[in-house]
Amino acid sequence: MTTKQVWSKYSDDLKYFIISKVRNQTAAEDILQNTFIKIHTKLHTLKDITKLKPWIFSIARNSIIDYFKTTNQTFDIAIFGENTEDYDSSHTEQDCLRGILKNLPKKYRDPLFLSDIKGLKQQEVADQLKQSLSTTKSQIQRARKLIAQGFMDCCGFVMNENGKLIGEIQDKDDCKICN
Repeated sequence: MTTKQVWSKYSDDLKYFIISKVRNQTAAEDILQNTFIKIHTKLHTLKDITKLKPWIFSIARNSIIDYFKTTNQTFDIAIFGENTEDYDSSHTEQDCLRGILKNLPKKYRDPLFLSDIKGLKQQEVADQLKQSLSTTKSQIQRARKLIAQGFMDCCGFVMNENGKLIGEIQDKDDCKICN
């Protein structure tokens, strides 16, 4: 994977993560750039690509700590977790989504999978499942609402006035779906 691919895939997630810790847009952008400079110079040293996401977030955490040190600001080390290097206990939105999807009733999971994952048109999904288009549309919409509700129940996310989920992923021990 190239630095450009890492940027495309993770820059927004990293930016939101950094902003949530430093609460300063300008500082967050600087930290993000420093993080990607480190990623660019060290990407070749990453042996296991499956560890990419935890690795880049670890670099971001260290960049945030460096920022606080260089600006002589105090910060609560608890916001970074007890062990920033512990990849096995990391907890991500993907973990929650897996749990939410696993608990989704089959009648909603199948049409959602065919439509949103496989990319079939809703009419094709209806034909494949041998049901009406209106039933298929309803099931897909219901599945999406159940996923959003799952994130609210699981991780304490809330829906903003624009209908978007907002919040931060909880620790795995506090998660009601993944734990």
